[in-house]
Amino acid sequence: MRIVCLCNNRIGWQAAAWLRQQGEEIVAMVVHPPESAKYGEQITEAVGDNCLIVRATDLKDPATLAKISNLKPEIGVSVFFAYVLGKAFLDIFPKGCINLHPALLPFNRGAYPNVWSIVEKTPSGVTIHYMNERVDTGDVIAQQGIPILVTDTGESLYYRLEAAMFELFCKTWPSIASGVCPRIAQSPNTGTSHRRGDVQRIDEIDLQKDYKAADLLDILRARTFPPYGGAYFRHQGKRIYLRLQLLEESEISSGLGHVSSSLRPLPDCEPT
Repeated sequence: MRIVCLCNNRIGWQAAAWLRQQGEEIVAMVVHPPESAKYGEQITEAVGDNCLIVRATDLKDPATLAKISNLKPEIGVSVFFAYVLGKAFLDIFPKGCINLHPALLPFNRGAYPNVWSIVEKTPSGVTIHYMNERVDTGDVIAQQGIPILVTDTGESLYYRLEAAMFELFCKTWPSIASGVCPRIAQSPNTGTSHRRGDVQRIDEIDLQKDYKAADLLDILRARTFPPYGGAYFRHQGKRIYLRLQLLEESEISSGLGHVSSSLRPLPDCEPT
C-alpha cells in the first residue's frame, strides 16, 4: 500500500513507524512547520530517507500537490494533523484519506475533545473516519467509547484516549487496507464541535461568580495538563494558574499521592 502520512505528536510518530513495520510503503510525509511540530525529528526518521517530506503549509501549492500525486499514493493517513485539507489534496487518493481522532464522533469534533467531554459531560472515546473538506464530519470506520473516570484530568484522559486510538488503528488497519472496512455516515447537524480558542471562555475563573461545585471541579480537572497553563484567576494583575490532583482513598493510604505524572505507555502494538 502506497501511503501519504500526515502526522504530528507522539502517536503520529508511532503510527508511521508501525505502518512501516507492517511492510507498507510511506511515499510522502506531511509534517507541521517547526513552530508547531511535536516529535518532528522522530517522525521524519521513522519514514526513512526515500520518503518525500512536505510541510503542511505547502499543501495549497499546485506544484507540491503535483509532486505528491506523481508518487501515485493510494491512501492518506492523518494523525493529530491540525490543518484542514482541501478537495484538491483529498482527491489525490483513490482509497480516500482517513483520520484518527480522539473523540467519539459526532461529539467533540475539532480541538481539545479530552477537555470538552469532561466539561460538557459528552460521551468520550476514539474514532477512525474518512476525511472530507469539513472538520471531523466524514464517514466513520470504527469507534470505541472510553469512560471518563471521576479521577480523570485533561491529562490522564488524553493519554488514555491516545493509547486507545493507537490500538484501534492497529486493529482496524487490515480492513482499511483491504477496502472492506465499513463507512457509516455522520449527520453534520448532530454532535458538538470546538475550535482551539473556545477554551478561553472557561479558563478564567471569576472569583466573584457563583459556580456549581461539580461544574467548577470539572473545569479545573479538565484544564489540568502540565506544563500547559489551563484555568486561572487574576490577582494583582497577574494570572494565578490552578491544577487539580484527584486521588482515590487507596492512593493516599498507600503513599502514592506524591508520584508525578509521566507519558503513559502505549499498547503492545507500539514499535520497539
